[in-house]
Amino acid sequence: MFAEMGLVCVLLLLASVSSFAQPELDLQEDALFALKSSLNASSNQLTNWNKYQVNPCTWSNVYCDQNSNVVQVSLAFMGFTGSLTPRIGALKSLTTLSLQGNNITGSIPNEFGNLTSLVRLDLENNKLTGEIPSSLGNLKKLQFLTLSQNNLSGAIPESFASLPSLINVLLDSNDLSGQIPEKLFDVPKFNFTGNKLDCGVNYHHLCTSDDEDQGSSHKSKVGLIVGIVVGLVFILFLGGLLFFWCKGYKGEVFVDVPGEVDRRITFGQIKRFSWRELQIATDNFSEKNVLGQGGFGKVYKGVLADGTKVAVKRLTDYQSPGGDAAFQREVEMISVAVHRNLLRLIGYCTTPTERLLVYPFMQNLSVAYRIRELKPGEPVLDWATRKRVALGTARGLEYLHEQCDPKIIHRDVKAANILLDGDFEAVVGDFGLAKLVDVRKTNVTTQIRGTMGHIAPEYLSTGKSSEKTDVFGYGIMLLELVTGQRAIDFYRLEEEDDVLLLDHVKKLQREKRLDAIVDCNLNKNYNIEEVEMIVQVALLCTQASAEGRPAMSDVVRMLEGEGLAERWEEWQHVEVTRRQDHERLQRRFHWGEDSVYNQDAIELSGGR
Repeated sequence: MFAEMGLVCVLLLLASVSSFAQPELDLQEDALFALKSSLNASSNQLTNWNKYQVNPCTWSNVYCDQNSNVVQVSLAFMGFTGSLTPRIGALKSLTTLSLQGNNITGSIPNEFGNLTSLVRLDLENNKLTGEIPSSLGNLKKLQFLTLSQNNLSGAIPESFASLPSLINVLLDSNDLSGQIPEKLFDVPKFNFTGNKLDCGVNYHHLCTSDDEDQGSSHKSKVGLIVGIVVGLVFILFLGGLLFFWCKGYKGEVFVDVPGEVDRRITFGQIKRFSWRELQIATDNFSEKNVLGQGGFGKVYKGVLADGTKVAVKRLTDYQSPGGDAAFQREVEMISVAVHRNLLRLIGYCTTPTERLLVYPFMQNLSVAYRIRELKPGEPVLDWATRKRVALGTARGLEYLHEQCDPKIIHRDVKAANILLDGDFEAVVGDFGLAKLVDVRKTNVTTQIRGTMGHIAPEYLSTGKSSEKTDVFGYGIMLLELVTGQRAIDFYRLEEEDDVLLLDHVKKLQREKRLDAIVDCNLNKNYNIEEVEMIVQVALLCTQASAEGRPAMSDVVRMLEGEGLAERWEEWQHVEVTRRQDHERLQRRFHWGEDSVYNQDAIELSGGR
């Protein structure tokens, strides 16, 4: 009875919370949709600002906080010709409103004074008329006010003198008149030139409005902006070089220089896509565009508005109680990992119910596809390419484990997650996803992530992963490359006792019959000595003991022909001893008909 009453109370509470939250969302949606209408947005502008898509946090150029409050609207340089709606005053959480560089007409509504959270208001370079509303004096958090290059008239409101947070006020190139409130000269940065203002006796030299001063002011502003941009680019470039030099990294580092700043990764900077952009790119996440599906979700082929082909991963299990901010931090961390053998992250998208990641499209798909899912007429992955894939994958994992700070553990290394670019170079995908879906988990032992047959024994038994769990998965991937088979194959039970590919290869290796398991699609076009070398590396990587497995840097050296023979000989000695001990235990505790562990005893130990 009490439990039922408690449940009813909880439901009522949730209903009451929902009833408060939904009107807030509706108000935001209505205000933004009214803004779209008043700006005279064309049919190809703000296309996903849809009244039927209730949550405005999914709309382009709109940014929200973790509580789905709209905090930023950025609509600069979009060619709008309409006016400003008074209904925008309903956006109580708005901190930034950027509408500069359009052709907006009409006046600034008095309701802008209701935007009490506003920190930045930029309406520069429009065609606004009328007086500046005195209600803007209510914006106690306002720091940046830019109304330059409009047709505003009348006096500067006296209420501006009571704005405690103002640090930048630009009102130049308007038709303002009257006296400037004296306290505005205490603001760190101001510009009142190009008006008919009375600066007062004490400040006349600070706001002259003749053409010469305007020209020099404009030139100095342009020069300052150019200088800052050039300086920042140089600092970023120099900082990147110093970072990699200080880290002592001597391998190849590939950092994309962007054509469009917001489309590519540059020193960890990635694009935040809107839901609508990715919805359009993937044809509404059509099943016909599905490239693959795994434990983290489906991957869709997509084409962005500029023609760029992408792969969009739609996560199905992100478990992120920290919300958008926590997810973004993890995404930014992963985006810093840049290496020729790692899949580059282009960007991401978050909504209250969705997490999506955007990658370049790999035209040759995955290793798994090339060795097991080829369509008739498609070329087989030849032996030389398989060797190159083995080494490239090892280098990518070496970078994640030993050169990233902090290091990244993949936790699902397998042929399906090794992608192939246009030149059939190996590109490790899905790295860091295990961390993304475990954002802010507090338990020491995280949820096991991976694919059966690829998961290291200690990870299965303890739930604790390390770089050595990746080494195990890599070893299984090598066996997939050699054999073309899956890590677990239940059909093998018809002829063999070994369901696990690892056990099957060990058996054939002991019997010196490795040629019997090499992928038949190769038509014997391979070097058996190189096959033996790859298998030896794989078996070293898949030892039951994590401590015995090599680091990925050692794997790279062995694949390059250094140190394999010595390590293999040592492993064989350990393996022979282990197998002999196992056989002695089997003989000692053999389960025969007379064993104390008979069938009756087993049945009695079951459920009663």
